[in-house]
Amino acid sequence: MPWLAVEKEPRGRPRASPRPRHHHDAAYRPYVARIGIPAPMDADRTTDIAAGRVFVTGDPVMGVLVLVPEPDHLVLESIAVHPDAHRQGMGKRLLAFADAHARARARALGLPEIRLYANALMWENQEIYPRYGYEVTERRRDGQYDRVHYRKRIPEATPDER
Repeated sequence: MPWLAVEKEPRGRPRASPRPRHHHDAAYRPYVARIGIPAPMDADRTTDIAAGRVFVTGDPVMGVLVLVPEPDHLVLESIAVHPDAHRQGMGKRLLAFADAHARARARALGLPEIRLYANALMWENQEIYPRYGYEVTERRRDGQYDRVHYRKRIPEATPDER
């Protein structure tokens, strides 16, 4: 079933995206031979979309981000860059959006950090996250997945943000 996501553009103008699922799956497809079906490819995002937790960028969609608030942190549940947009700064822009969203949303909810995890066999990602301030907290098995868990503290508000 195709799903819709709402793009939160800097100007605050929402835009319906017709096929982000296709692009999201394309981003994870290279990992299938290595690890099987990655969890994000198997996820039903209907609830996340309805709750405003799925963000896309590009026209056509080239990046998909899923941010889920938990009781004590914000989870960057999925970050996906379409293969056609690799090496163009899309991942960096998605991580910057996640940071900005975390600063605004997590603070409003009293959440001190943003967390994410990556399959241990997705070694390309493990080189990226530390460059953007994420630190490894642990490596553990979650069901069938061997995952590396990361966190990034959300900085205190600057005077301009208060």
